[in-house]
Amino acid sequence: MSDHGERKLRWIVRLGTLLVRGLASTWRYRIVGDEGLRACRARGTPVVLALWHGTLLVPIIPHRGEGVAVLISEHRDGEIIARIIERLGLRTVRGSTTRGGGRALVALTRTLAAGGDIAITPDGPRGPREKFAPGALIAAQRSGAAVIAIGVHAAHAWRLKSWDRFTIPKPFSRVTIAYSDPTFVAADSPREAAELTGDFEELMHRTTARAAS
Repeated sequence: MSDHGERKLRWIVRLGTLLVRGLASTWRYRIVGDEGLRACRARGTPVVLALWHGTLLVPIIPHRGEGVAVLISEHRDGEIIARIIERLGLRTVRGSTTRGGGRALVALTRTLAAGGDIAITPDGPRGPREKFAPGALIAAQRSGAAVIAIGVHAAHAWRLKSWDRFTIPKPFSRVTIAYSDPTFVAADSPREAAELTGDFEELMHRTTARAAS
């Protein structure tokens, strides 16, 4: 990237960070069902937090400073998102789990094996929307981590005309973040783990419905 391009990117990131912080400071958060997450952390059990790509913005602020590593794609938009997330106090891992054995999947598995938590959008980075790709389950199976689905609901929000219908809650909106109970991947191999995507996709939908109730 040229010096001009880098300077432009830095300004976009700074502005984006300020906008997210300012907007999120007005939201009224309601947290539902995070007892399982807190219990895992008390026991030292690593966790895979799974949320749909279109809801990524909302949980960032409540989880900043916790050392969670967020998987972000390597394309240009991903670079902007990664830098903003890092400035907001989270870690990032770059890449995609869609190729199964790629660098990102290895890095995520190592993070979990070392006792860290990760966050994955299993329908990202390019969809299909709300379809659970197997990477999160493979990482959990390899490391023995628990999977916790995150559902998000905003009473009033803008929804972009992007493939994921990216959700941006409006100022002073009430936003709900719901968590599923911790679920372990009952599989003896990555291939078996990948066959469970339907079960975890349903878990995601149930958790999203819980957030909206």
